[in-house]
Amino acid sequence: MNNEQCCTISCESPLDQKYWDTQYKAQATGWDLGAIAPPIQNYIDSLVNKESRILIPGCGNTYEAEYLLEKGFTNITVIDIAPTLVAMLQQKFADNPNIKIVLGDFFEHQGEYDLIIEQTFFCALPPFLRQKYVWKMHQLLVDGGILSGLLFNRTFDVSPPFGGSQNEYEMLFKEAFVFTKLEMAKNSAEPRKNSELFFEFKKDSTVQVRLYSFEGITCSGCMETVSTKFSAINEVLNVSMSTDFSEVLIISKKEIPLQELQTIVSYDEKYKILQIES
Repeated sequence: MNNEQCCTISCESPLDQKYWDTQYKAQATGWDLGAIAPPIQNYIDSLVNKESRILIPGCGNTYEAEYLLEKGFTNITVIDIAPTLVAMLQQKFADNPNIKIVLGDFFEHQGEYDLIIEQTFFCALPPFLRQKYVWKMHQLLVDGGILSGLLFNRTFDVSPPFGGSQNEYEMLFKEAFVFTKLEMAKNSAEPRKNSELFFEFKKDSTVQVRLYSFEGITCSGCMETVSTKFSAINEVLNVSMSTDFSEVLIISKKEIPLQELQTIVSYDEKYKILQIES
């Protein structure tokens, strides 16, 4: 399986830069509300520190950044992979020094942020990237930094967007973040009413969050066996493996030596684990 070329359910197009750029060129942006999502607007209204370093990944038309600027925030970064979109944003905000617009892959982005706003980025990623999402978010946030926004609480017949559930999110993010809020959004835009969760997670800086590439697993049964073995390590708090079995996320009280992890899975010579560096 090619990890970087995951298809939609119909497998018509890989979800790569070309795919997303084509959507903007064709103005095929049905996910776009045309305005900031009300729950995120309310959240921004509650923020006090106008100098907070804020990141919006997979920003799209970034009504969130526009609203932040209107409210006087001075340190905003937005990133998207689609060149057509980024060119439009660079033109739109050309005279505003309070926003930085980045063309690039979120997973290669470097920086330190007090707040990351999630708005239809998570759901646009192929599900096998969800462990990598947690790892990268934890990396980019400063100690005590906040990840907040909206997640879908439903499934879709055709993807993207890719849906999910509250239970899934709890299992995915637990131990890496402290949950300060995870609840049904009370004032979603009409097209998304009763299908969104509003969340606010605080980075737990006392734990180690590590992502590893994994070779050799080909079925969910083997995945569960390996995950159980890793979970049994004394200092490990949470283990989560990607849906294509290629990556494993391990949250622990202290860093687990790579050799120990490899030894645990050496009962099958096909299994190989390597740490992914930032």
